[in-house]
Amino acid sequence: MAYLDTNPALGYPLVAGMGLLVGSFLNVVILRLPRRLEWEWKRDAREVLEETELYEPPPPGIVVERSHCPHCGHQLSWYENIPVLSWLALRGKCRSCKAPISPQYPLVELLTAALFVACVWNFGFGWQGFGAMVFTGFLIALSGIDLRTQLLPDQLTLPLMWLGLIAASDNLYMPVKPALLGAMVGYVSLWSVWWVFKQLTGKEGMGHGDFKLLAALGAWCGLAGILPIILLSALSGAIIGSIWLAMKGRDRATPIPFGPYLAIAGWIVFMWGDELIGAYMSYAGLA
Repeated sequence: MAYLDTNPALGYPLVAGMGLLVGSFLNVVILRLPRRLEWEWKRDAREVLEETELYEPPPPGIVVERSHCPHCGHQLSWYENIPVLSWLALRGKCRSCKAPISPQYPLVELLTAALFVACVWNFGFGWQGFGAMVFTGFLIALSGIDLRTQLLPDQLTLPLMWLGLIAASDNLYMPVKPALLGAMVGYVSLWSVWWVFKQLTGKEGMGHGDFKLLAALGAWCGLAGILPIILLSALSGAIIGSIWLAMKGRDRATPIPFGPYLAIAGWIVFMWGDELIGAYMSYAGLA
């Protein structure tokens, strides 16, 4: 790690390459984890309701099964699975059936690579930089899943929260107390908004996964990061969400996922929270 810190010309390309590979894996998580969870939920529901067991083959696993075309089932060769380059070489189409390949694949890979480089640029090539990349990978996967399915699986939000608390136990980014308080206040703050909204309208304004995601962000950003995360996520959600609804021709009653906006705000506060708070305090004349 020290060698890479003193030789960034080697370190940044290595991190970018690793980001492309991790981004390829995150695509698999985004696409396969919800289907796997849905299959497990249906299986468990039939067991609880004592319904007749139906044979329903499980969807592909996340690690073992090879990547394949969702249209024709063609299994991808290694040279069809190179991040970004394979998509460009195939011109965004399956080599077998010529069906279009979603641009999600190269976009997630490039985004992961860019954010990983930003992590080591900000934190260096040591444990802080590595932890920041882990944090970033979880947020990308959660955002992708929420955008596609409006789900924030416990299988990702809860490990992310515990990893933040474990990092705090070694004072990697902050002591344990602000991390623990951040997780607690993060969960309770959104739960309170949900509860009040439900009492007033009889409707649920957000999913429970949002509470857990903000708790996880609180574990990584600390108690001081909760308010900036809420404000930034609300602002970005209002702007981007309104533009998206207008482009789709839908009204404001259309539910939109809030997880990606929490993730964007959480990542920004995690990376530059102290600078943002300091700039605001200076601007407001409080510093």
